[in-house]
Amino acid sequence: MFQGFTATTNPGDGAPRLAMLRENLAREGLTGFLVPRADAHQGEYVAPRDERLAWLTGFTGSAGFAAILPDKAGVFVDGRYRVQVKTQTDQNVFSPVDWPETKLEDWLKEALPKGGIVGFDPWLHTSKEVARLEKALTPAQISLRPVANRIDAIWEDQPERPTGPATAYSAELAGKTSGEKRAEVAATLREAGQAAAVLTLPDSINWMLNIRGADLAHLPVVQCFAVIDDQGLVTLFSDPEKFASLGPDPSTTLKTWDEFDSHLRGLDGPVRVDTATAPHQVSVILQEAGISFQAGDDPCILPKACKTTAEIAATDAAHIRDGAAMVRFLHWFDVNAPKGGLTEIDCVRALERFRAATGALKEISFDTIAGAGSNGAIVHYRVTDETNAHIKPGELFLIDSGAQYEDGTTDITRTVPIGEVGAEERAAFTQVLQGMIAISRLRFPQGLTGGHLDALARAPLWAEGRDYDHGTGHGVGVYLSVHEGPQRLSRVSDVPLKAGMILSNEPGYYREGQFGIRIENLIVVEEAPDLPQGDKRPMYRFHTLTWAPIDRRLIDAERLSKGEIDWLNAYHRDTAEKLTPLLDDEAAEWLAQATQPL
Repeated sequence: MFQGFTATTNPGDGAPRLAMLRENLAREGLTGFLVPRADAHQGEYVAPRDERLAWLTGFTGSAGFAAILPDKAGVFVDGRYRVQVKTQTDQNVFSPVDWPETKLEDWLKEALPKGGIVGFDPWLHTSKEVARLEKALTPAQISLRPVANRIDAIWEDQPERPTGPATAYSAELAGKTSGEKRAEVAATLREAGQAAAVLTLPDSINWMLNIRGADLAHLPVVQCFAVIDDQGLVTLFSDPEKFASLGPDPSTTLKTWDEFDSHLRGLDGPVRVDTATAPHQVSVILQEAGISFQAGDDPCILPKACKTTAEIAATDAAHIRDGAAMVRFLHWFDVNAPKGGLTEIDCVRALERFRAATGALKEISFDTIAGAGSNGAIVHYRVTDETNAHIKPGELFLIDSGAQYEDGTTDITRTVPIGEVGAEERAAFTQVLQGMIAISRLRFPQGLTGGHLDALARAPLWAEGRDYDHGTGHGVGVYLSVHEGPQRLSRVSDVPLKAGMILSNEPGYYREGQFGIRIENLIVVEEAPDLPQGDKRPMYRFHTLTWAPIDRRLIDAERLSKGEIDWLNAYHRDTAEKLTPLLDDEAAEWLAQATQPL
């Protein structure tokens, strides 16, 4: 269960592997090839056999892609990974590219002559992505060509598919049976006049069937594809032996991966396909077979995002358990960090031990981010044996972590000082806290999106010329993905928030080479009661799920309003009330001090 630590992929491996790839492309008549950090399911987490981007470049971030040309090799990353990509790739071989500021199509048009042919694996790119690229590149006389994956052709020791078993998930925890969920999806298809839907996202399929799996690190799903028809009957494609312990289900037919293509060719249309998440090859197969299909959202995504009452109650319980483990860690850290000798890896292992001691931990929900000093400025930093830093007096320590319990998925970030830190750090920390409180206290009209709310978390930082290069919050599942759509707190989100959606609330601030700050709680959207002075307009508010103290030593209380202080004092009061019964005397005493009112 415990997280292992190894050196990152050796950047020195990149040059010979890149040379092999370029030789292969030349033989295939290609002038370029795209290497996404993706598998056929388009998820954030991929199995070892699908870590093609890391194998080629050394970059291990959870998002990004490479474009390989005869004389250029660009690695495209967003603001979360711009420090990391420089440390993990050989920049004599690979060139980091700031994305999305630099669009792939613009980079290709500048780098390639007319007549250029860029290969791509149609199982690893969506139709929406391919259509956008083709539209941009065609006027420049650059074409895209679907090909068998060229990395697979040269990766001699590529791992096999994962073989983790499927397990049943309790309908009591889910709040609905699989039959009820399938009936809702089928009704959606009938209303749209569609005969079936192709599902390619494992978390959607696992949610719909009330199953979980062990194919991926951190994400408890069994990998599969599925087709559901307008009567709620499901055909599931995977490795049949994974499902041996579940027994037969008359509503589900189990087939192998190899049967997916032929099954699609035999469907009656119209068929619903989510062209933003399904592999492009799905659309190609249906077109070749002459089957009518319509673009539409995965019909599981929205109902999965709107948690049932049972899921919210279970998640509340998981967060109280997890909060007690977090308090034990923060107490341990406060006792041991000032003594010297602690490393980032020591802290990661200690926190996982405290979570494991609950007896309920299934897995961590993502690789723990434990950044001391300048490493805290790497937004998605993952400590390795190579980068493991000692924790020193006068630094900030940022720890972003989460757990997978059967009753809920957690994600929490706290930033703590080691001894005295500077006024700059305290000012920035207080502004980040103000942004987090602004979201936590918010009442807002129903129908608004995360794009409408994101700026509220940034306003205190903006007032002093600061900002952060990531969204304010992402959706979170229940014993599923810690990063779940479609809901987000982000300026690019256009999805209306709805009751039951769980989100993270995590503004931050990062000074490259010096320090990083982030404070994160999970929150859930709920209906807000009418106020006496209001006009009865339907409103939402956020219910806080996460309970752990926010370090008062880093707060400049003079910057806070009375309302902000009242919120923080109430939050700390509730934290102590909920967690103290789960703690031993020493940790409880520490918590009492950490939650004293400002």
